Amino acid sequence: MTAANQTRLHADVAFLTSLQPARNYQNLASLNKAADYIYAELAKLGGSVQEQKYRVEGHEYRNIIASFGPAAAERLIVGAHYDVCGDQPGADDNASAVAGLLETARLLHAQSPTLKHRIDFVAYSLEEPPFFATEHMGSAVHAQSLHDANVPVRAMICYEMIGYFRDEPGSQRFPDPALAKRYPSTGNFITVVGQLGQEAFTQQMKTLMQAHSTIDVQSINLPATQSLAGLSDHRNYWHHGYQAVMINDTSFLRNPHYHQPTDTIDTLDFRRMAEVVNGVYRALLAL
Repeated sequence: MTAANQTRLHADVAFLTSLQPARNYQNLASLNKAADYIYAELAKLGGSVQEQKYRVEGHEYRNIIASFGPAAAERLIVGAHYDVCGDQPGADDNASAVAGLLETARLLHAQSPTLKHRIDFVAYSLEEPPFFATEHMGSAVHAQSLHDANVPVRAMICYEMIGYFRDEPGSQRFPDPALAKRYPSTGNFITVVGQLGQEAFTQQMKTLMQAHSTIDVQSINLPATQSLAGLSDHRNYWHHGYQAVMINDTSFLRNPHYHQPTDTIDTLDFRRMAEVVNGVYRALLAL
């Protein structure tokens, strides 16, 4: 069985974190270089690749979409945002997730399984502030377009920060004592985050990922209105009633470099990142 390639994951993150100035909403040239890279990598894989362009405050932004499988079939969406918050390299947030998305697509191309669903890999712009939680998020534009076209969606899987792991006891923090009692205190696991009411799907993703990965997989379901629940692009698919989960290393509850200039490539664990991708890829096929 082909497995995720750490060298390719590293190369993706290295390119994205090397872009100067930082790939935020104000630096369109860098954002477009990131989008061009993602487009070129996906175009190597034989699927249909297209751009979804949209305008915000007089500027054009781009979602990149690569499609595999039967065109008219029910869809599985795998998404990740490629912009950063402010002036920082954004290795974990969110180059790690873009690398995971690209590598998942590469595994699909390499193995060429027979697909019953259409799988769309979508790289989004404008997830970060000041557009977070607005209709200008790339994922909001994409989710709205699916809804408007009455597209049947099986589920959406959001990659968001999948590269930071620690083995020191006490390296995992929690917002409240109740959660601390339920989950490991060492930050060496990945989490499947869903909203209340989709416990079955969240548990299914956790079980499928765990069966095909050596990394510990945890899951949690939270109210959609709770701030920790919807801290990425999956929130915009919930809005339309689609099943959606976030695959996440717990972000600022573990990673001290969150939204900092120190969010650099040398802080990431590519061996564990590859295991996350292996788990998500096999779960995707099982769905």
